[in-house]
Amino acid sequence: MRLARLFFVGAALLASPTLTLPASIGTAWAAASGGPESGIGPVTKLPLPRYASLKTDRVNLREGPSKDHRTLWVFQRAGMPVEIVAEFETWRRIRDSEGTEGWVLHSLLSGRRTAIVTASKGADKAAIPLRARADDGAEDEARLEAGVIGSVKTCTGLWCRLVVALPSKHDVDGYIHQDRLWGVYPNEKVD
Repeated sequence: MRLARLFFVGAALLASPTLTLPASIGTAWAAASGGPESGIGPVTKLPLPRYASLKTDRVNLREGPSKDHRTLWVFQRAGMPVEIVAEFETWRRIRDSEGTEGWVLHSLLSGRRTAIVTASKGADKAAIPLRARADDGAEDEARLEAGVIGSVKTCTGLWCRLVVALPSKHDVDGYIHQDRLWGVYPNEKVD
């Protein structure tokens, strides 16, 4: 009887159009429900949103913040950059470069910064130059196609130093225009 009464009262409160939750419960509910969150993460106290990368070659993207939620997608590329947009306990809501969102365990993420080379705008789909110096006149170290992932070493707000593992040769280290990357914010400085 007591449980039935508690259930009824709880259901009535949730159905109420004027329900106001305490701030701590409201924040946790907003994070768990995928509500927009910005500023400081309630769990890590790190900025939200922020970029990170996948630690392993197999990461389940879930509908909600628990293993009980169904898997929406399985990422199969370690080092892929993702954007953390919310936190809830040991779970992080992430977004990939195509806008797909879902929840992953925090232990499957790394703070290592990586970025994806983005396609040229307009009709020109030419490969993007990775320069020897942060200068449009510098020689090319490589030419990168859209979708190539590299490790971000530094960014000035205009240029990023990127290290890319190419199949045809050893790692290539060079500079690319920051606006050609997904995984760093416009004008962001990375040390």
